[in-house]
Amino acid sequence: MIPLSKRGFLKLALSAPLLATPFLASGAGAQEIGLTLPEELQGKKEARRNISSFRRADWREHFSELGQGAIVADTVSRALHFWSGDGATYKLYPTSVPISEDLTKRGYTEVIRKVEGPTWTPTPSMRERDPSLPKVVPAGPDNPLGTHALYLSWQYYRIHGTHDTRKIGRRSSDGCIGLYNEMIADLYPRVALGTQVKLI
Repeated sequence: MIPLSKRGFLKLALSAPLLATPFLASGAGAQEIGLTLPEELQGKKEARRNISSFRRADWREHFSELGQGAIVADTVSRALHFWSGDGATYKLYPTSVPISEDLTKRGYTEVIRKVEGPTWTPTPSMRERDPSLPKVVPAGPDNPLGTHALYLSWQYYRIHGTHDTRKIGRRSSDGCIGLYNEMIADLYPRVALGTQVKLI
């Protein structure tokens, strides 16, 4: 082993985080791991600001088998990983995550319902914090659930789209995992009822 001088050690230590940095969510690296930004956001600075760097994940780190398919929503890197039941498809999507630890639920759940054009009903705790919230918001551009929603077995928790693209890559939800509308539309038909989900 070649001994390192203090300067050499410092250079190595400072470069280590760069060597360990996952693929950035723009450019060729993103395509290699299955990530595609909506067309209107490709190459734009706002997209780069909104998206963390990502690494390819392996479903075996989280599940014993693929079953109907598998989803891992990573609240740290703000990314959703999807694997089809046959293992042939792997997709990676940038997400929004809950605004606080109090609202962040972790563990295993599954997709129990799928809705295109969902309505949104604020939870009792949301209405308690803000009584001016409507009882129900119909499908459309003002709906916080965007164009599609995957309902989880945990009450009030969803994986859904958003019309507000500024939320992606940020702590901005009341517990749900949000995707660009174009990306939830891509994910939606791939996900079968019973798909296992893990939030980490």
